Amino acid sequence: MKIPNAIPTTALLLSLLFLVSCKTAQHSTNTHERPLIVKSGTIDVDLVETTPIVFNNEVYRFEYVREKYWDNHTGDSYFRFINRKTGKPTSSFAKGFHLGSAFEHKGTVYVTAVNIWDGDQIHIFASNDLENWEHWKALELPGYGIFNTSLTWAKNKFVLMFEIGKPEERSGERFTANFAVSKNLKTWEMLSADHNYAKDRYTAPHCLRYLDGFYYNFYLESHNGYEMRVVRSKDLIHWEASPLNPVLKASPEDKQIANTELKKAFQEKIRDAENRNNSDIDFCEFTGKLIINYSWGNQRGTEFLAEASYDGTLEEFLLGWFPN
Repeated sequence: MKIPNAIPTTALLLSLLFLVSCKTAQHSTNTHERPLIVKSGTIDVDLVETTPIVFNNEVYRFEYVREKYWDNHTGDSYFRFINRKTGKPTSSFAKGFHLGSAFEHKGTVYVTAVNIWDGDQIHIFASNDLENWEHWKALELPGYGIFNTSLTWAKNKFVLMFEIGKPEERSGERFTANFAVSKNLKTWEMLSADHNYAKDRYTAPHCLRYLDGFYYNFYLESHNGYEMRVVRSKDLIHWEASPLNPVLKASPEDKQIANTELKKAFQEKIRDAENRNNSDIDFCEFTGKLIINYSWGNQRGTEFLAEASYDGTLEEFLLGWFPN
């Protein structure tokens, strides 16, 4: 922030004290008592599905690199991790797989993915070094059309949320969250059709978390374009919507340039792009702060990857959306 030289010293000090006191009082909420997400801006072009995780005390960003990503010269999709501090990528893996999502649990990183868009299989990749990967098919559901997935740990079991577009009796209005559970990530039990969110409208699920008996589903709602919202449930059947929704919505801050290494042509593309969407949120806690990734753009193929933050813990963030 640049301060005009004409401001008297006393006035300047009073202004700074006021700003500090406001920040201290608000901490991690804004004037409406919503968890305050601070958008840093765009970090890449043509990336959508990403997951920040903490592994070996460092932050990595899982990336699903689509075939048409600007720097993909392999002719196929693949997955990789980027060290957030150094920018160094790991070796790529899972060639030809799609819509991946990462989850760290007890020193092992798991990636859930589909073999094709709108297909009937969910696969899992596992590694304890981000270089050597074990791979197996977790679910095969004939007649289903599966898209995004999100894995979490809930007390004594893994819970997988997955987005479906069919069959209609399970999905209702595309796209809908269904759920499966497992003790070991190898043998899975599909939960009944009433375990869903939600069949009556567009509610594309993306990010699942668990805290103190509640499952938190961060999903995409078609409203004023597309907005990220959150609901929670104790049983994955009955859901409570946050009174503070939306979590994220399109705003001018999305177009800030957080990655100054982006080519000039990309920066111009960002400047001129239609923005009616904030989607595909995911996040991790690191040193008492949330690192957040999300996508913005027109939801029709022109999409950008952005980063944001929340000054507080994961627990504070989740509970903050449900103040009562």
